[in-house]
Amino acid sequence: MLFKAEGKGLRAYAMAASLALGATLGFLPATPVQAQTRALPDFTDLVDQVGPSVVNIRTIERVSQRGNPEMDEEMQEFFRRFFGQPMPGAPRSPRPNRPQPQEEERPRGVGSGFILTQDGYVMTNAHVVEDASEVLVTLADKREFKAKIIGADKRTDVAVVKIDATGLPAVKVGDVSKLRVGEWVMAIGSPFGLENTVTAGIVSAKQRDTGDYLPFIQTDVAINPGNSGGPLINMRGEVVGINSQIYSRSGGFMGISFSIPIDEAWRVSEQLRTSGRVSRGRIGVQIDQVTKDVAESIGLGKAAGALVRSVEAGSPGEKAGIEAGDIITKFDGKVIERPSDLPRLVGNTKPGTRSVVTVFRRGASRDLNVTIAEIEPDKPAKVAAEREEPQPKASSSVAARSLGLAVTELTDAQKRELKLKGGVKVEAATDAAARAGLREGDVILAVGNTEVGSLKEFDGALNKADKSKPISMLFRRGDWAQYALVRPAR
Repeated sequence: MLFKAEGKGLRAYAMAASLALGATLGFLPATPVQAQTRALPDFTDLVDQVGPSVVNIRTIERVSQRGNPEMDEEMQEFFRRFFGQPMPGAPRSPRPNRPQPQEEERPRGVGSGFILTQDGYVMTNAHVVEDASEVLVTLADKREFKAKIIGADKRTDVAVVKIDATGLPAVKVGDVSKLRVGEWVMAIGSPFGLENTVTAGIVSAKQRDTGDYLPFIQTDVAINPGNSGGPLINMRGEVVGINSQIYSRSGGFMGISFSIPIDEAWRVSEQLRTSGRVSRGRIGVQIDQVTKDVAESIGLGKAAGALVRSVEAGSPGEKAGIEAGDIITKFDGKVIERPSDLPRLVGNTKPGTRSVVTVFRRGASRDLNVTIAEIEPDKPAKVAAEREEPQPKASSSVAARSLGLAVTELTDAQKRELKLKGGVKVEAATDAAARAGLREGDVILAVGNTEVGSLKEFDGALNKADKSKPISMLFRRGDWAQYALVRPAR
């Protein structure tokens, strides 16, 4: 029995070996493990295809040599940093016949980039070339060129430089909308100055909000200092992003990296190549998030859109009729899912364009026409002169007192100063009103979806409100408008 068992074992072993050999030679179907192994991505062809389009970027900063060159520079720096004064014995003025200070070239940083066009336009990060006196671009074939900075945009961290060369291997630009979470991607760059380094991983998330104007692509591709400005490449050999940032507590890669979507970067690069600067639209509103509680209380349905906290005086938004407390749900027909969607859409709109803003106000949606202006430095707010006015009437209604509210009508001077048509001013807030966040000085503009322009309208809206549910109140504090949910005591 023992022998027969061994014989069966030998036959089984021989059969398994034969099957494995047949599968290897392609005569038999592969096992699941072998099929999975063959399905793993091979990046070698991608490296051959895209590698020549990736460049190394070195920057140089010119620094003036000052002080006494005969002294030890480290000791001078020590005294300057810790004592706030020159090192004892250091001359306060140049000695006779001493050479004048000269400029010294110092390496500033190392980054990456990739070739946009065959005639020498190269894209990289704005922070790679920031404050650089000279930019040196090294191609994959080791040729080195001095580059001219065409333009840099700090808001998106995109820059374009130009080298004097032709017939260069330009990258292919991919469609970011087709990029899927879980898809394999590859990066090529110069981490820590190590040129033409290839790393790979998957797309971890899309539309990651970490900036005002950029919905970043999050990956687990290893990105380190020096990778900045290099391309993120899909499995078709197309550039889908620019490697820009990492999340790290140590300064090195920790498994989370962020790339600028190439469609956003391409729009910026076109403006930089055309005019050397980026022109962005604005409508002059300050926005905030719409919470679930607020959305339910005003009948919006879901927590989406951008809550208008304030509208700048004289801005396109004010001229179009946008009001504090409005919730912007669409811009030119595009749905605003989160507040950060709005500045991106408006910013990418050419100044002078006539656009349609859809707002939700008092339980209904309406379309407003707005002419987009160009972003400019904020102007200081004007302080209105105070005028003596008769004391306004105060509310003594039972409904207001039950919520812990004491309110008064706005005077004409207050309406002019606040640029409001009406509303009631909170003189005191206790109990339920205080717990909801209301306080003295706030101006209540609406109760539920009912606009209140006077004390009578305020009391009427409160009396009609369902006291079994939280009462939504739109109020203004300073230049900002927001909602409070006042929960009546039971």
